[in-house]
Amino acid sequence: MELILLSGGSGKRLWPLSNESRSKQFLQVLADDEGLMESMVQRVWRQLDKAGLQQSTMIATSKSQVDAIQNQIGSDIPLSIEPERRDTFSAIALAAVYLYSVKGIGSQEVVAVLPVDPYVEESFFLRVGGLEGALKHSNADLALIGKKPTFPSEKYGYLTPKKDCNHLGYLEVSHFKEKPTHQQAAHLIEQHALWNTGVFAFKLEYILSILEERGLPVVYEELYNQYSLLPNRSFDYEVVENAKKVIAIPYEGDWKDLGTWNTLTEEMSTNKIGNCVMTTNSTNTHLINELAIPIAAIGVNDLIIAASPDGILVSKKSESPRVKELLDGVNKRPMYEERRWGWYRVLDHMKVKDGAEVLTKRICVKSSKNISYQKHSYRQEVWTIIKGTGEFALNGKLYSVKAGDVLQIPIEAEHGIKAMTDLEFIEVQSGSKLIEEDIFRIYMKWDEVVAHCSVVVS
Repeated sequence: MELILLSGGSGKRLWPLSNESRSKQFLQVLADDEGLMESMVQRVWRQLDKAGLQQSTMIATSKSQVDAIQNQIGSDIPLSIEPERRDTFSAIALAAVYLYSVKGIGSQEVVAVLPVDPYVEESFFLRVGGLEGALKHSNADLALIGKKPTFPSEKYGYLTPKKDCNHLGYLEVSHFKEKPTHQQAAHLIEQHALWNTGVFAFKLEYILSILEERGLPVVYEELYNQYSLLPNRSFDYEVVENAKKVIAIPYEGDWKDLGTWNTLTEEMSTNKIGNCVMTTNSTNTHLINELAIPIAAIGVNDLIIAASPDGILVSKKSESPRVKELLDGVNKRPMYEERRWGWYRVLDHMKVKDGAEVLTKRICVKSSKNISYQKHSYRQEVWTIIKGTGEFALNGKLYSVKAGDVLQIPIEAEHGIKAMTDLEFIEVQSGSKLIEEDIFRIYMKWDEVVAHCSVVVS
């Protein structure tokens, strides 16, 4: 069986820690078995390893999340990267075609799809492994995992089984209900409905046949180039609700969607992260601070206080899901992003005369990692090394650099840097168009850069 993890989302419900590039699955606020901070994606990746499923897993994601994935769980993971953001049907279809035409997986192979960020016990992944046998035995189009409800939730989807249809551990699904009212949810539970965990499995040929019926290619590069022709709808609406036979296997262990501050803080092992202090008479309050300045909380109750370069949130926990609607229509450059080589934080952004801009960042390149050899068409840069040592490439020459060095990078200059130890520098960009897209990457690997640079300057 092959697994596809779906990594998407804009992260507005967990603002200000999350943003367009750092969705909720990348926030390192959970504790692992040794008490070290880890993210949801790191937790799931660790659980897949223990379940023996990691080697057969790939991730379907968008361009903006690739660096965060590689930074947190490694650069050798198979990825299917959307050319543009669309809904889950398109992402799953592209990943399925990747398995078929690139990885060479046979059309009869079972593929399971699950979110990258469920908060579950390790036993959950044993149930994921059981989807293959249930699908083949039942001859169904799709096999899902349903969680036995513990209360009438209004934020989850439900799947209702047919009567008298329990066959060897699986149920045949009669119909679905998405986000019911409290009263409807209570009635669904009386009908033995299960929460829909967003996990489903199918034979690869099932998705390939849907694409072929619509005249779409099942070769990865061709489908990638025609991606905009795929329907911009969820997999549930486009496939699940139109399937002739759908089954579900029940799961009774812990399962939770940590999609809001009030649910996420319930699973955090500490109520303080970062530069902060809180009095002992502050109850049921969590304080997370990513800023250098301290935050103090005195005698406050039932609050989430979160601060990052993107902003500061102070909210009652019960009201915190409203942050998404409060931010609708607010589009702002992310002030903190993870990259495959480290991270950067925006310190200042200002307009100057004649439409020019100045942007200041603090950048960290982790030891042995490198920024690509690149050039810019609209901006010049000045780098001031403040920590560590590295190797700097500029227009075909290599230089050793250390704390205190100042590096001038004109417009169109070819440049890159590799960290010998953890390396930090202040970057000041100035120009007419300061956007992340103004990067022409020449080489990604540092050995290619060294081979290109014919002169070594110590």
